[in-house]
Amino acid sequence: MRLLLALLIPWLQFFTIGRPIAGIICLILQLTLIGWIPAAIWSVYALSQYKTDQKIQDAMNKD
Repeated sequence: MRLLLALLIPWLQFFTIGRPIAGIICLILQLTLIGWIPAAIWSVYALSQYKTDQKIQDAMNKD
């Protein structure tokens, strides 16, 4: 679900992962038609980093 959100509404996805400042910057970038593609790529990359951080955190908490 978040991946779809990252592609369609990149700025909103940053708010769902707790990065509101990046969301505002992404919104400004997304306001230009040319900036939509870099904003979507950045959002997908940030989402993958978020998922990786969550997996690491889960592994650390199991010990």
